[in-house]
Amino acid sequence: MVPKLTEKQRNLQIRKEAIYSWILYIAFFLWWYFTGYGIGESSDPSEYSYVLGLPMWFFISCVVGYVLFCVASVVIVKLLFKDFDLEETAEEE
Repeated sequence: MVPKLTEKQRNLQIRKEAIYSWILYIAFFLWWYFTGYGIGESSDPSEYSYVLGLPMWFFISCVVGYVLFCVASVVIVKLLFKDFDLEETAEEE
């Protein structure tokens, strides 16, 4: 049985969850940007370091970042998000 929240509690929880989602999105973008452009080598591609056939900067930026933030998303949802009814509200006291 999911708990019924008051309108105020429900709106507060929705705002918190939206903020957590935005923080995760911004963190993922910053990870992608700084690992992609920060460690991206501007020299000749024959001098790149490769991981699984991909340039290291691309592997860390896109592959590792994707896996890392998928795990982070699951952890955030399990720990900080609440399951509650969106249609029914509890009486305010």
